[in-house]
Amino acid sequence: MAWSWRYETEHGEALDGGSLPGELFSSRGDAESWLGENWRSLVEGGAARVTLVEDDRAVYSMSLDEPA
Repeated sequence: MAWSWRYETEHGEALDGGSLPGELFSSRGDAESWLGENWRSLVEGGAARVTLVEDDRAVYSMSLDEPA
């Protein structure tokens, strides 16, 4: 199993990952920990949302907006 993040616009459209990292993770926990450490740089790179993907299956999506 490989875990990864798909980067998206605020409307859920996939972004071209050219300038965004294309990390692969061996576990869900590793992927989620990485996101917790790197989400701000993803926002700076143009991502507004992310979707966690296991192999080819979308697991969940979430916004990268800071809490109010």
